Amino acid sequence: MAQRQIQLTKAVFYMTGAIASFVAMAVAGRAVSFQLDTFEIMLFRSFIGFLLVLGFILVRGEGKNISRRHMGVHVVRNLFHFSGQNLWFFALTVIPLAQVFALEFTTPLWILILSPLILGERLSRKKISVGLIGFGGALLVAQPAMSGLSLGVISAALAAVGFAGSIVLTKKLTQSETILTVLFYMTLFQLGFGIICAGYDGDIALPSAQNLPWVILIACAGLAAHFSLTAALSLAPATLIAPIDFIRLPAIVVIGFIFYSEPVDALVILGAGIIFAANYVNILGERNPS
Repeated sequence: MAQRQIQLTKAVFYMTGAIASFVAMAVAGRAVSFQLDTFEIMLFRSFIGFLLVLGFILVRGEGKNISRRHMGVHVVRNLFHFSGQNLWFFALTVIPLAQVFALEFTTPLWILILSPLILGERLSRKKISVGLIGFGGALLVAQPAMSGLSLGVISAALAAVGFAGSIVLTKKLTQSETILTVLFYMTLFQLGFGIICAGYDGDIALPSAQNLPWVILIACAGLAAHFSLTAALSLAPATLIAPIDFIRLPAIVVIGFIFYSEPVDALVILGAGIIFAANYVNILGERNPS
């Protein structure tokens, strides 16, 4: 019993770190967006991330454990993630932070759709119903009838699709690959994508001395968020992790209100609550399929 309590305490600690990392990445992304475009942000984030992962591999002598299998899956997985992350960073600059985070919570609903196509998992009527309920919540967040579908809302919604594709393919890869292998190719390929996309016009802006700490924070927070979330899920059931993760929304609402004077939109909160409820029902269904 004591051991179980220790595991739950550690899981909560890791989730607190994940939430703080996601919020920090959002604030830092908005801060550097005034100088760097999204491709440049991803370029420098991936460069720093690659150095950190490579350094860990060299120090620990893990090079021999980096597999070269499934390179095609790695490429497609990172195209999904690179696209989603760029769209997410763009959305941060044009719509309220709360709206970005709320639409990001639709990622598990897109996983429901992509899993049968990529992993061959069965899509039941219950999952379809859950997806439709979540989609209704997403419409409340997007509010198309009131303000139309802005480019920022569309970007945030598509970012969730990109993250879903990345997660599904990560699940496929982890059936035979180590987490370190996935992280190595994530930073390597996305560094390559960043160089191509940021440098296609022959002009790559370097971070100013003022923005360099923000860029470093983005890179470190990105790796910390993925590590913390994975560690939390290894220690506690998803039914515990999901409610804690939802704290990201009120946290970013407070940040947006205090630092950016963004209004607290009741429809965004309501829609996000519906999306969360749909996700939670799906998690419970996975644990109790009967």
